[in-house]
Amino acid sequence: MQERVQPAAAQAEAPAQSEATRGFVFALSAYLLWGFLPLYMKMVAHIPPVEVVAHRILWSVPVAGIVLLALGRTADIKTALRQPRTLLMAALTAAIITVNWGIYVWAIAVDRTVETALGYYINPLVTVLLGAALLGERLNRYQLVAVALAIAAVGVLTVDAGGLPWVSLALALSFAAYGYLRKTLPIGPSQGFFLEVLILSVPCLAYVIWIEATGQGHFTDSTQNIGLLMFAGPVTAIPLILYAFGAKLLRISTIGIMQYIAPTMIAVIAVFVFGEPFGTARIVAFALIWTALALYTWSMFFGARQAKATRP
Repeated sequence: MQERVQPAAAQAEAPAQSEATRGFVFALSAYLLWGFLPLYMKMVAHIPPVEVVAHRILWSVPVAGIVLLALGRTADIKTALRQPRTLLMAALTAAIITVNWGIYVWAIAVDRTVETALGYYINPLVTVLLGAALLGERLNRYQLVAVALAIAAVGVLTVDAGGLPWVSLALALSFAAYGYLRKTLPIGPSQGFFLEVLILSVPCLAYVIWIEATGQGHFTDSTQNIGLLMFAGPVTAIPLILYAFGAKLLRISTIGIMQYIAPTMIAVIAVFVFGEPFGTARIVAFALIWTALALYTWSMFFGARQAKATRP
């Protein structure tokens, strides 16, 4: 009897392992693309950040639209467009992610890339705090220590710079708020992204037409600018869509570890490619953040292991 069960169990595990492998490839591709994104952003640093963000949105619409057509999920968009509450929530999440993109584009253009890396490192810890503040979620001891270390890191940077590291905090807070509110949208990740950029495309198109008509735009300056700004769509949409597919197929603990890939790459590029300073204060701050993230990651595994042990 046991000999017959084993092959059946092995057959059942094979599709699960295949899905996990596909999910890992999707998520890894997304994080690698996000990690290399500062190189593209440096190439458009001569263009005002508002204009870059407008083109990111406009050229994301056809990319996201093609994906939805390929998946046969356009009916979800038609349904969402007839629901005022969904449209309102999508408009809100779209506004928040636009602020996040704007700060990110501007920070890289003015040589503050290291601060963007720090922002995305502390983002998971800000998310934990949001969960505690808004959802009443209790923090375990590891998470409490991790949050305390992150606050200490911000304190070190504040003393060193003579002011709050607002770029890092703004990126972390806006992305955490986006993630929190995005979950309230009654629509899939790919459909939600398309709906967001579709809503934003109306004011963005009006803005781009206006700056081009008044001679302030850069799109028609040269063939190089046309190519760079059109490429803003794929570099924005493709990693987000890949991430959405990956997150569906992977455990949250796996995604939790993988999310550190992109900020690590960003920090390395900032220091070794862009030549940004990485003094003693930043070394101390990053050491505190990495320790905090190690504790946070351990708490995820510890919690998952406890849940598994108590499962009937």
